[in-house]
Amino acid sequence: MKGFGVHTSLWSIDWTRDAAEYAIAEAQKHPIDFIEIALLDPPSVDAPHTAALLDKAEMTAVCSLGLPEEAWPSRDPEAGIAYLKMALDKTAECGAIAFTGVTFGGIGERTGHPPTEAEQDDVARALKVAADYAKSKGLAFGIEAVNRYENHILNTGWQTRDMIEKVGSDNLFAHLDTYHMNIEEKGLANGILDCREHLRYIHLSESDRGVPGAGTIGWNEVFAALAAIGYKGGMAMESFINLPPRIGSALSVWRPVADSAEQVMAEGLPFLRNMAHQYRLI
Repeated sequence: MKGFGVHTSLWSIDWTRDAAEYAIAEAQKHPIDFIEIALLDPPSVDAPHTAALLDKAEMTAVCSLGLPEEAWPSRDPEAGIAYLKMALDKTAECGAIAFTGVTFGGIGERTGHPPTEAEQDDVARALKVAADYAKSKGLAFGIEAVNRYENHILNTGWQTRDMIEKVGSDNLFAHLDTYHMNIEEKGLANGILDCREHLRYIHLSESDRGVPGAGTIGWNEVFAALAAIGYKGGMAMESFINLPPRIGSALSVWRPVADSAEQVMAEGLPFLRNMAHQYRLI
């Protein structure tokens, strides 16, 4: 995972054959190196079709998800392992190179209490089995810290680092997101510095999930910290435009965060690329 990418929710959240054809065609119009495909319903994805489209476009992909409630490892590690293995199979069949997201749990997973030692142990056990399975498929495996309103297991860079070191798999990496960091970290640079050598993927998201550069994220702090650790991983712009009600509800996106996908690509992508160039990351 290197260079710039775009989360395909900018064009479609459901990865149907039509959505795949449209999103990949749109992505090809812009200077990006990869796309991130949301596997919200892995069994329904036509993986050979996606693999053929990516091959024709000469484009790399990353797949991501949040686990459904029946597969949250904190409640049922075996169900979590089974779901992760199924999703990893689909990721490999799509021709992607990595699998990431809220792979340790789900959006909306909250008990009202801090994570217990038992929950952390169950999550670590599931991640260990899944990471080893991912390695057998030639895939890197990531875990994305998300904010306290979406999940109670992992919210910060240091929690993500500690979980990775607890699991101990060499293909397990940290995935950060500036939207979540803006809520959870005492400084945007902290999460990046805490993860350091484990950080291989980052979502570049604005404070309102809209157009990067048009909100309150401290982008100089973000890119300076990435430069300071010699970051070489993937940088994915994530902005939610085309959300079905079930996803909008889960992410608490109640109003448009940008005028259109075209606006995000025309204004946000050049802004982020210029910042990355300024800090010698590209």
